Amino acid sequence: MQKRPIQEADLLETLSFIVPLPAPFQDRVNQEVITENFKRKHLLLRPGEIARRLYFIRSGFLRAFFIDENGKECTTWFMGKGDLMISVYSFFTQKPAHEYIEVLQDCKLQSISWQQLNAYYADFPQGNLLGRIVTQKYYIMSEERAIFLRSQTPTLRYEKLLEHYPDIEQQTSQNNIASYLGISRETLSRIRRKKLQMCHQTQNGENSAPIFNYKN
Repeated sequence: MQKRPIQEADLLETLSFIVPLPAPFQDRVNQEVITENFKRKHLLLRPGEIARRLYFIRSGFLRAFFIDENGKECTTWFMGKGDLMISVYSFFTQKPAHEYIEVLQDCKLQSISWQQLNAYYADFPQGNLLGRIVTQKYYIMSEERAIFLRSQTPTLRYEKLLEHYPDIEQQTSQNNIASYLGISRETLSRIRRKKLQMCHQTQNGENSAPIFNYKN
């Protein structure tokens, strides 16, 4: 049986879902958006560079990270198909970034520039609304992540990450996952091992359950 190709996300469809866009706005986006393919390990952004483009992930998987004073990589975001990927501070202020954006899985990205986005704000009422909603989304995500790391146990953090990105174990390394969760690689290994043991126990319990035959 031949596998059906995985459907890619589309920038215009996603934006139109957030805010219904008039035909002239859609035409502008179609004319100006750039579609590019990037290979695994490619860096879209480095510290000191200015984020000039807003990326939409049609397919693939990416992360944002910084390097702390001890030389350790600290993953701050994972983003997958259908997500917008930017260095929020650098893009909206047009000042040098403090983080890297790395391609973890070969990806296809659509992008528009900072100048184009601001022209949409000026030319279309829906552009301002769209910009406000996207900015609010990233602010909320940042706040939720800060609370998440402070208030949830490592095990719950790991389970929530799996809920959001079920295939993340195949998409990136255990080191990246551990750094995102704010735990050590050893702690992550213990959590994964305990989770596997619980799954095996559940399966064995189901398989060994007694079967009762009732006779009249």
